[in-house]
Amino acid sequence: MQKKRTKILAAVFFVALITGSFISCDNIFAPGLDETTPASILTDQKTIDGLFQNFKYAYTFKDTTVYGNLLGEDFVFTYRDYVSGFDVSWDRATEMRTTNGLFNNAQKLEVVWNNIIFQGGDSLIQNVKRSFNLTITFNPSDIVRLNGFADMTMTRNATADVWKIMRWRDESF
Repeated sequence: MQKKRTKILAAVFFVALITGSFISCDNIFAPGLDETTPASILTDQKTIDGLFQNFKYAYTFKDTTVYGNLLGEDFVFTYRDYVSGFDVSWDRATEMRTTNGLFNNAQKLEVVWNNIIFQGGDSLIQNVKRSFNLTITFNPSDIVRLNGFADMTMTRNATADVWKIMRWRDESF
Protein backbone atom coordinates (compact mmCIF):
# COMPACT_ATOMS: atom_id res chain seq x y z
CA MET A 1 0.00 0.00 0.00
CA GLN A 2 2.84 2.32 0.88
CA LYS A 3 4.45 1.59 -2.49
CA LYS A 4 1.20 2.37 -4.32
CA ARG A 5 0.79 5.63 -2.40
CA THR A 6 4.37 6.67 -3.27
CA LYS A 7 3.72 6.00 -6.97
CA ILE A 8 0.52 8.07 -6.89
CA LEU A 9 2.29 10.96 -5.12
CA ALA A 10 5.15 10.74 -7.61
CA ALA A 11 2.68 10.82 -10.52
CA VAL A 12 0.81 13.82 -9.05
CA PHE A 13 4.12 15.60 -8.44
CA PHE A 14 5.24 14.86 -12.02
CA VAL A 15 1.95 16.14 -13.50
CA ALA A 16 2.14 19.27 -11.31
CA LEU A 17 5.75 19.84 -12.37
CA ILE A 18 4.93 19.49 -16.08
CA THR A 19 1.81 21.68 -15.79
CA GLY A 20 3.76 24.33 -13.88
CA SER A 21 6.47 24.27 -16.52
CA PHE A 22 3.98 24.92 -19.33
CA ILE A 23 2.17 27.65 -17.43
CA SER A 24 5.36 29.51 -16.54
CA CYS A 25 6.82 29.45 -20.07
CA ASP A 26 6.17 31.98 -22.81
CA ASN A 27 4.37 30.61 -25.82
CA ILE A 28 6.82 30.82 -28.70
CA PHE A 29 3.90 30.71 -31.12
CA ALA A 30 2.29 33.80 -29.58
CA PRO A 31 5.10 36.28 -28.85
CA GLY A 32 4.40 39.37 -26.80
CA LEU A 33 3.75 42.78 -28.33
CA ASP A 34 6.70 44.88 -29.38
CA GLU A 35 6.38 47.78 -26.96
CA THR A 36 9.13 49.76 -28.73
CA THR A 37 6.97 50.39 -31.84
CA PRO A 38 4.79 53.51 -31.78
CA ALA A 39 1.08 52.82 -31.24
CA SER A 40 0.08 54.65 -34.41
CA ILE A 41 1.71 55.60 -37.69
CA LEU A 42 -0.47 58.69 -37.90
CA THR A 43 1.42 61.84 -37.06
CA ASP A 44 0.63 64.99 -35.16
CA GLN A 45 -1.44 67.13 -37.50
CA LYS A 46 -0.48 70.21 -35.48
CA THR A 47 2.42 70.58 -37.92
CA ILE A 48 2.27 71.08 -41.69
CA ASP A 49 4.58 68.09 -42.14
CA GLY A 50 2.24 66.01 -39.97
CA LEU A 51 -0.69 66.93 -42.21
CA PHE A 52 1.22 65.79 -45.31
CA GLN A 53 2.28 62.55 -43.56
CA ASN A 54 -1.35 61.82 -42.66
CA PHE A 55 -2.36 62.58 -46.26
CA LYS A 56 0.14 59.98 -47.46
CA TYR A 57 -1.18 57.49 -44.88
CA ALA A 58 -4.78 58.08 -46.02
CA TYR A 59 -3.89 57.36 -49.64
CA THR A 60 -1.58 54.42 -48.89
CA PHE A 61 -4.18 52.66 -46.73
CA LYS A 62 -7.19 54.09 -48.61
CA ASP A 63 -8.58 55.42 -45.34
CA THR A 64 -11.44 57.87 -45.89
CA THR A 65 -11.74 58.62 -42.16
CA VAL A 66 -8.18 59.88 -41.96
CA TYR A 67 -8.61 61.69 -45.28
CA GLY A 68 -11.79 63.39 -44.06
CA ASN A 69 -9.95 64.61 -40.95
CA LEU A 70 -7.54 66.50 -43.22
CA LEU A 71 -10.25 68.65 -44.78
CA GLY A 72 -11.91 71.72 -43.30
CA GLU A 73 -15.70 72.05 -43.36
CA ASP A 74 -15.54 74.76 -46.07
CA PHE A 75 -12.99 72.86 -48.18
CA VAL A 76 -12.81 73.62 -51.93
CA PHE A 77 -10.91 71.53 -54.49
CA THR A 78 -10.02 73.06 -57.87
CA TYR A 79 -8.38 71.60 -60.95
CA ARG A 80 -7.86 72.71 -64.52
CA ASP A 81 -9.89 70.88 -67.17
CA TYR A 82 -7.50 71.22 -70.09
CA VAL A 83 -9.98 69.75 -72.59
CA SER A 84 -12.64 72.38 -71.94
CA GLY A 85 -10.14 75.09 -71.02
CA PHE A 86 -11.57 76.14 -67.65
CA ASP A 87 -11.26 75.42 -63.93
CA VAL A 88 -13.55 72.99 -62.15
CA SER A 89 -14.22 73.27 -58.41
CA TRP A 90 -16.14 71.24 -55.87
CA ASP A 91 -16.91 71.20 -52.16
CA ARG A 92 -15.93 68.86 -49.31
CA ALA A 93 -18.84 66.44 -49.80
CA THR A 94 -18.00 65.99 -53.49
CA GLU A 95 -14.31 65.59 -52.65
CA MET A 96 -15.12 62.85 -50.14
CA ARG A 97 -17.34 60.98 -52.65
CA THR A 98 -14.71 61.32 -55.38
CA THR A 99 -11.87 60.17 -53.13
CA ASN A 100 -13.95 57.28 -51.79
CA GLY A 101 -14.54 56.16 -55.39
CA LEU A 102 -10.81 56.36 -56.08
CA PHE A 103 -10.00 54.41 -52.91
CA ASN A 104 -12.55 51.72 -53.78
CA ASN A 105 -11.48 51.31 -57.41
CA ALA A 106 -7.71 51.39 -57.06
CA GLN A 107 -5.73 48.34 -56.04
CA LYS A 108 -2.86 50.52 -54.84
CA LEU A 109 -2.21 54.21 -54.38
CA GLU A 110 1.18 55.75 -53.81
CA VAL A 111 1.69 59.44 -53.22
CA VAL A 112 5.16 60.94 -52.89
CA TRP A 113 5.41 64.48 -51.58
CA ASN A 114 8.45 66.21 -53.04
CA ASN A 115 9.98 69.62 -52.42
CA ILE A 116 8.02 72.52 -51.03
CA ILE A 117 8.22 75.22 -53.72
CA PHE A 118 6.58 77.92 -51.62
CA GLN A 119 5.39 78.20 -48.03
CA GLY A 120 4.11 81.36 -46.40
CA GLY A 121 1.70 82.54 -43.77
CA ASP A 122 1.54 82.65 -40.02
CA SER A 123 0.64 80.38 -37.09
CA LEU A 124 -3.05 80.15 -38.13
CA ILE A 125 -2.98 80.14 -41.93
CA GLN A 126 -0.38 78.67 -44.27
CA ASN A 127 -0.16 78.48 -48.04
CA VAL A 128 1.99 75.61 -49.31
CA LYS A 129 2.83 74.80 -52.91
CA ARG A 130 4.46 71.41 -53.18
CA SER A 131 5.30 69.01 -55.98
CA PHE A 132 4.03 65.44 -55.87
CA ASN A 133 3.95 62.15 -57.73
CA LEU A 134 0.84 59.99 -57.57
CA THR A 135 0.75 56.43 -58.89
CA ILE A 136 -2.70 54.84 -59.19
CA THR A 137 -2.74 51.11 -59.87
CA PHE A 138 -6.20 50.01 -60.96
CA ASN A 139 -4.83 46.60 -62.04
CA PRO A 140 -1.41 45.40 -63.24
CA SER A 141 -2.12 46.52 -66.81
CA ASP A 142 -3.78 49.86 -65.89
CA ILE A 143 -1.40 52.14 -64.01
CA VAL A 144 -1.78 55.92 -64.06
CA ARG A 145 1.09 58.19 -63.04
CA LEU A 146 0.40 61.84 -62.25
CA ASN A 147 2.99 64.51 -61.56
CA GLY A 148 2.20 68.01 -60.53
CA PHE A 149 1.86 70.57 -57.83
CA ALA A 150 -0.59 70.90 -54.98
CA ASP A 151 -1.25 74.52 -54.02
CA MET A 152 -2.93 74.26 -50.62
CA THR A 153 -4.17 76.68 -48.01
CA MET A 154 -4.30 75.23 -44.49
CA THR A 155 -5.92 76.87 -41.49
CA ARG A 156 -6.53 76.33 -37.81
CA ASN A 157 -8.37 78.38 -35.18
CA ALA A 158 -5.61 78.30 -32.55
CA THR A 159 -2.02 77.09 -32.36
CA ALA A 160 -3.16 74.15 -30.20
CA ASP A 161 -5.51 72.94 -32.99
CA VAL A 162 -4.67 70.69 -35.94
CA TRP A 163 -4.19 72.02 -39.47
CA LYS A 164 -7.02 71.49 -41.97
CA ILE A 165 -6.89 71.93 -45.73
CA MET A 166 -9.33 74.66 -46.75
CA ARG A 167 -8.34 75.11 -50.38
CA TRP A 168 -6.50 72.78 -52.73
CA ARG A 169 -5.68 73.73 -56.27
CA ASP A 170 -4.38 70.70 -58.14
CA GLU A 171 -1.89 71.55 -60.85
CA SER A 172 -1.26 68.09 -62.27
CA PHE A 173 -0.04 67.52 -65.77
